[in-house]
Amino acid sequence: MPSLATPKPVQRLIDEFSRLPGIGPKTASRLTYFLLRGDGQQPRDLAQALVELKERTRFCTTCFNITESDPCPVCADSSRAQGLLCVVEEPLDVLAIERTGYRGRYHVLHGVLSPVEGVGPEDLRIRELVARARREPFTEVILATNISLEGEATAMYVQKQLAPLGLKVTRLARGLPVGGDLEYADETTLARALEGRSEM
Repeated sequence: MPSLATPKPVQRLIDEFSRLPGIGPKTASRLTYFLLRGDGQQPRDLAQALVELKERTRFCTTCFNITESDPCPVCADSSRAQGLLCVVEEPLDVLAIERTGYRGRYHVLHGVLSPVEGVGPEDLRIRELVARARREPFTEVILATNISLEGEATAMYVQKQLAPLGLKVTRLARGLPVGGDLEYADETTLARALEGRSEM
């Protein structure tokens, strides 16, 4: 007796969900069948949200955060501290740092150095960071990469690239757990880490 095959549209959506980070085949199947069971509007709303995500967002050409306008609201805000720059791995980290009350500028690297995964300096926004540090009046650069092997390696590399510019380069204090991600840290821990940062 032939086995029952999954309909192609169903399998395609399962495959697409499976390509997302943190979603395995089981979760992808659950999401797909959830959308199948729901009313017809929910998949349309999801599809529209995905289309708008690509059509209406872009990267700020100054800090490389995700935005609807260029420059982004942070870069356009003249009331923020002009001399203070916080370098983070991902856009989600900007939201985490913002919750602490930080009022400086940002630069998003869009990842970390990872030779195992083939991610080198040319794959990140490090060159743009150095160019920006040359032309803007920063007095301190806070390296707020995650406390992981890759995050530490990236912070060290960035620090070496910025060293010739004579800027004060600091690192978040060790109030954050090793291997933890900034986006999951609570505001108090992040605020203490910012306050206790030390010069590299």
